[in-house]
Amino acid sequence: MTTATAPHRSPSPAPQASFELLSPQLRDRPEVLAERFGTARPFRHLVLDGFLREDAARALLEQFPPFERGNRMSENGTEGRKSTVEKIRELGPAFVALDDLVRSEHFLGWLSCATSIPDLLYDPWYFGGGTHENLDGQDLDVHVDFNRHPVTGWHRRLNLIVYLNPDWDEGWGGALELHRDPRSEHDEVRIINPVFNRCVIFETTEWSWHGFSPIRLPSSAQGRSRRSVALYFYTRERPVEELAPAHSTIYVDRPLPDRFRAGYRLAEEDVQELRVLLARRDQHIRRLYEERMRASTQEAPAARPRNLLADAAVRVLRPLASRLPAGIREPLRRWWRRR
Repeated sequence: MTTATAPHRSPSPAPQASFELLSPQLRDRPEVLAERFGTARPFRHLVLDGFLREDAARALLEQFPPFERGNRMSENGTEGRKSTVEKIRELGPAFVALDDLVRSEHFLGWLSCATSIPDLLYDPWYFGGGTHENLDGQDLDVHVDFNRHPVTGWHRRLNLIVYLNPDWDEGWGGALELHRDPRSEHDEVRIINPVFNRCVIFETTEWSWHGFSPIRLPSSAQGRSRRSVALYFYTRERPVEELAPAHSTIYVDRPLPDRFRAGYRLAEEDVQELRVLLARRDQHIRRLYEERMRASTQEAPAARPRNLLADAAVRVLRPLASRLPAGIREPLRRWWRRR
């Protein structure tokens, strides 16, 4: 779980030199990237290999925090196999340099140009962002993200993820999945392997469905993990056609694996997988129920205290109301309805 009690602010304006952290081949071609971003499927996104200078990416990997340092609590309040650290400036010089980059006016202008989303804002709270580390067995159900910043109310517009996984094999899972509609049998999916210094930038909308497949490490890769840095960007306004009521993350639970069909004989690991899937679905339902109950409580009008004198007056005047002049009767009736 994340907190938003105080922003993680940098002590001074970001130096312009921080833009040099970005790979040289990307700095001067945002217009070309904007064309790729606008035509990508299943929704607008970019996949950029060699996103940072090689030395900068290596330094981030060397200073990546140990799993035990991060927040390991899930949205459901249980400890899991994912660890996050939001306050990245506390992790070392490489992360200070990255923070200087992403909050600089030069980079925000470049990112706005590369995505055709003007006036992008850096999030000093790093709400939900920062370093993400996922262990063997972890996955992420397909979802759309929360759409408003919990402190500022800004509109969430972009996710930018930098992966830090040298020599990551496709067979290990953990691949980012971009979906057109995970509920449809005609779903369109793009699969992106989380290899070292690869950056994925994608829009955050009511249809930007994404998740990642289960991590399945072989014995030769035990001790490895899936590491990334997640950065989110906002705007104060957004196009009318993209507006939606404020909401938290919305999940679509994974379907049963294809092997579960008539005649299949369950092994112990199958039973355990089914238990995990059902427990996760129950957790999602419970979380949505609790959110709906909180919303209902906030929407319910506050009960007005009883006014005994007014009640007595109404009991006396009601039988006489039909005899009163219209100029008095109608205002009295309106008053009664507002009680």
